[in-house]
Amino acid sequence: MPIAPPPQLKAGLFARGSGTLKGPKAVKGPPPPKPPPGLRIEHRVGIQAPAEVIWEVLADLKSWEQWCKLYPKAAGEIRIGSVLDITLALPGRPEEEIHPTVLEWVPNEQLHWRLTMLGGLVKTTRFFEIETLAAESCIVSNGELIAGLIGPRLGKRMGRTIYRAFVQMNDDLKARAELLWQRRKD
Repeated sequence: MPIAPPPQLKAGLFARGSGTLKGPKAVKGPPPPKPPPGLRIEHRVGIQAPAEVIWEVLADLKSWEQWCKLYPKAAGEIRIGSVLDITLALPGRPEEEIHPTVLEWVPNEQLHWRLTMLGGLVKTTRFFEIETLAAESCIVSNGELIAGLIGPRLGKRMGRTIYRAFVQMNDDLKARAELLWQRRKD
């Protein structure tokens, strides 16, 4: 005996109204995270050396005077909460002693420090981040977040000078790390 076709329904088996299936209603998730407040100045550079070699150059604060024009003197111990003693030499400005506090560091990956100036009116977070692309190839991000009551305004006024200093530092870091890596390979 043949089976009769199912009766025609106004709606499809699991849908209402039109007889077509509809997907589930979109559920709103949490909003995307807000970027940190303030002005961000950053320069990135590719370096043909392993992250370990780049980190070795960055972590050796005493040797910065040999290659880093932006920070001709640096001393201290890289550990969370420690205060570093650094001389800042922005082009066209007098050298200045700064004493940032290390916020976080991960060997071969990142170094972040915080500096408060002008009685808290300017707060900066300085970062160096190493992103490994391949065994002997990395991208280094060298930048600063400038916040506080007058920080962004000051950052905009000095932004080009700061950016050029970051470019120079990255070029010097690249040259030093690649030279060190080449010597070790040979």
